[in-house]
Amino acid sequence: MSDTTHSPTSGATQSTAGAWATGFAMFAGAVLIVTGICQALAGIAALFRDQVYVATPNYIYSFDVTAWGWVHIILGAALALTGLGVIQGQTWARVVGILLASLSIIANFLFIPHYPIWSIVIIALDVAVIWALVRETRELA
Repeated sequence: MSDTTHSPTSGATQSTAGAWATGFAMFAGAVLIVTGICQALAGIAALFRDQVYVATPNYIYSFDVTAWGWVHIILGAALALTGLGVIQGQTWARVVGILLASLSIIANFLFIPHYPIWSIVIIALDVAVIWALVRETRELA
C-alpha cells in the first residue's frame, strides 16, 4: 500500500488557480481587442474630423491632431491583433500585450488635453490589462 502525502484539496486549488489565470487572460484579450478597435476609431476621427478634439495651443507635448490620429490607428490595430493572440493563448502575445498596454498608457496620458475623459478611461483599462496579463504569467509559472 502506498502512502501519499498530497492533501485532497491540492488538485482543486491548482485547478481553481488555472481557471482564474485563464479567466484573466480572456478578460485581458477581450479588453485589448475592444480598446484597440476604439483607439483605431478615435484615430480615424482625428484624421477626418480633427475639429472633434480640443486644440491646446500651449501644451508642451503638442502634436498635430492628425499625427495623434495615426498614433491611435497604429496602436489600436496592434492592440487588437495582440488581443487575438492573448485569447488564443500565445505566450508572445502576453509579453507584447503588456508592452503595448504600457505604450497606450503613455500615448493616452499625452492625449489627455485633447480628449480627457476618453484618455482616462483607456488608461484605466490598460492598467487592468497589464494587471491581468502579469497575474496570468505568474500563475502559469
